[in-house]
Amino acid sequence: MATNDEATRKEQAFSAAARRFPQAELSIRRLMGRSEDFFELCEDLAEAERALANVAETTAALCEERRREWQEVIDHLVNDIAEVIGGGEGRGPHTTE
Repeated sequence: MATNDEATRKEQAFSAAARRFPQAELSIRRLMGRSEDFFELCEDLAEAERALANVAETTAALCEERRREWQEVIDHLVNDIAEVIGGGEGRGPHTTE
């Protein structure tokens, strides 16, 4: 049985991916249920988005550098998620069936 913490993490991970790929919400849910690797990609995306949102507490130059770094991480994760979604319902290398 999933704990509240685990359920919250899963919902945050799903929400992060679904915001980027709203047309693939059902595929995202299915993939998250079948592939731990895909779930972790989505979870990493949610964490990177939170980190990017929290980069306002440093100097302007450092702040901009951190924003660029987190945006690069987010872009990379979004590309990885897109590859898995487009790969035929999780039959790719990230599936654990």
